[in-house]
Amino acid sequence: MRLAFVLAVFLGSALIFVVQPMIAKMILPFYGGTPMVWNAAMVFFQGALLVGYGYAHLTSRLLPTGIQVAVHLALLLGAALLLPFGISLSFDPAAWGGSSSWGVILLLATVVGAPFAIVSAGAPLVQKWYGSTSARDASDPYFLYAASNVGSLLALLAYPLVVEPLLTLNEQASFWRWGYWGLVGLLALVGVPAIRSRGSVGSPQQPTAAAASAAVVTSRRRLTWVVLAAVPSSLLLGVTTYLTTNLAAAPLLWVIPLALYLLTYIVAFSRKRLLPTVALGRFAALLLVPMSLVVILEATEPIWALALLHLAVFTVGALYCHQRLADDRPEVTHLTEFYLWIAVGGVVGGIFNALLAPSVFATLAEYPIALVALAALRLPEPSAKGTRSFDFAFAGALLLLSLSTMLFVQSLGVLPGPMRTGITIGLPLILGFLAVDRPIRYALSLGAVFLAAHLTEINSPGNVILSHRSFFGVHRVISVEGKFHSLFHGNTAHGKQNLDPAKATNPLAYYHPTGPIGQLMGGTRRFSNVGLVGLGVGSLAAYGRPGDKYAYFEIDPIVISIANDPKLFTFLRDTQAEVRIVEGDARLTIRQEPDSSFDLIVLDAFSSDSIPIHVITREALALYLAKLQPGGLIAIHISNRYIDLQQPLAHSARELGLRALVRADLDVEGEEAQEGKDRSTWVALARDEADFGELNKDARWLPLDPLPWGRAWTDDYSNIVMALYLVEEWLGRD
Repeated sequence: MRLAFVLAVFLGSALIFVVQPMIAKMILPFYGGTPMVWNAAMVFFQGALLVGYGYAHLTSRLLPTGIQVAVHLALLLGAALLLPFGISLSFDPAAWGGSSSWGVILLLATVVGAPFAIVSAGAPLVQKWYGSTSARDASDPYFLYAASNVGSLLALLAYPLVVEPLLTLNEQASFWRWGYWGLVGLLALVGVPAIRSRGSVGSPQQPTAAAASAAVVTSRRRLTWVVLAAVPSSLLLGVTTYLTTNLAAAPLLWVIPLALYLLTYIVAFSRKRLLPTVALGRFAALLLVPMSLVVILEATEPIWALALLHLAVFTVGALYCHQRLADDRPEVTHLTEFYLWIAVGGVVGGIFNALLAPSVFATLAEYPIALVALAALRLPEPSAKGTRSFDFAFAGALLLLSLSTMLFVQSLGVLPGPMRTGITIGLPLILGFLAVDRPIRYALSLGAVFLAAHLTEINSPGNVILSHRSFFGVHRVISVEGKFHSLFHGNTAHGKQNLDPAKATNPLAYYHPTGPIGQLMGGTRRFSNVGLVGLGVGSLAAYGRPGDKYAYFEIDPIVISIANDPKLFTFLRDTQAEVRIVEGDARLTIRQEPDSSFDLIVLDAFSSDSIPIHVITREALALYLAKLQPGGLIAIHISNRYIDLQQPLAHSARELGLRALVRADLDVEGEEAQEGKDRSTWVALARDEADFGELNKDARWLPLDPLPWGRAWTDDYSNIVMALYLVEEWLGRD
């Protein structure tokens, strides 16, 4: 029977953690593919987990074990009526709160709320039931918590590596339903010995062996549990936002931090420790110095090394907090309450990142705030000296020093580089590290450096003219050397304009006249009716001629506001074409356009280096094809530092009977680079080879044919792992 208890918590946890990336991937296309979808989904899942744990706590307190089992099985059977999961392709986010975190939460609550909450309650309930049996280790059932987290971890790792590559979303939902029925059977099985134990309401049958002090659960102790759970939760969403903004909003990159998060719980609650808690705290404090430098600089290269640093700091910090939770776990009488307060902490961290921070901060300030909070949670060294007033005085002095140094260096016109970084950021961080033995002083010192960097914008490549944050990310308009205005989303430029009036109408960046899209739109062939998915700063409007009609499809109202502001960019004001902007997700809005409307459709909807996969699936291309005139072309911007989209597009093109060409314009240097041109790669699709016209005669445009490996990406299937440049290089693919 002990094995049955282990299997029950294992399977239940596997189910609740495999459904998270599955259902988030289902809803992602309806919200523009933004990384914020996952953050909002995480808040929902944490909230649903809290509901489940609250239900488990109340029923274990108020009901005898036998009735607990009966009630839980009845609720499981009732929730089964909502299976399998699915979302209609006609779903309209506008009817569910629009593109916002609250809209995502409302949708998830309707689709998956009841099954998720009732399944999540199983882990604490089963542990409570085990504690009421006559088993020898019934007084300490926390080993089942480790089994629960192992199930969660394996399910998460299996999703991007096995489930997602092999199964469509519909097949995944069907398999999940069968796993759900298996869980019902296991819970019915483990309920039998729990009922036979005749445990009293709210207490286990076996007496506990915990120390007397462990039985005391004060308000201060509960608050400590909440804080120790909230900080890792906030860090989890912070590091996930970093990865998904710079790579792709895909389950693979959601899963990695969440899997590490669960792994820290497994290690923390295991009976053998890898490192003492105090040693972990010291290690975390050491890592926070380089981490702070990276966050302040918004460094992105080399991406893999920096991603490992982010994940390392997150893992060590989460393990430290979770080991402190495990060290302070109460006796089994308070087991469900303990898990309830941990769930409260998870929700607090999630709400701070996904709901509060986007409304309060214009930047991703929640991430450094969580790092500062981690520094403050360290246990003080016994030899540390000083008063709390001196802690604040030390941090205040460091803030003044940092501000004065940064402003002085900026006034001298020192360009960004190792010397400026060392003087303005490195030196203050080293001085702050001198206070590492006193956690509060150390945390305040790190916060002082973060605040000084934010106030002076020392990390910016130029003068920040405007900064806005929306559901889709942080947008900044920067004046670079007084020569260009550039729009940045995350750390990637999404358009620039020369401030010289004589050159202001020249499209730059990825849209330069000598680049692939410039060759296409500025060539001898005239495109009179153009549909453009993604607005940016409106650079492509510069190719418009009198009588042309350009229709932009843009999901982010902040981007529309920026592109229409002539104080920032004037491409839309100065174009000779007739321009209209349709706000909303392109997959939903372009469907309303008449068939055969456009002779050219341009896809340029990427945010930072993140890919909204739903705009390039086979079904999306079929939709664009229906809106394309005979002889028309589809041009797709696929420039990306980490992910190669050529093969998914090649397979989709073949299945749709299209011809495909690709041009990688990577040799950008000298005068072109100085005048604002950036490297870019574009794919052109046509129904017939003759539709390419002059591109057929240009050796720079190469045929894009599908290789034997891989398959088309669809609304029901995608595989980011096999599209990573790193994986392709490892497999020796050209």
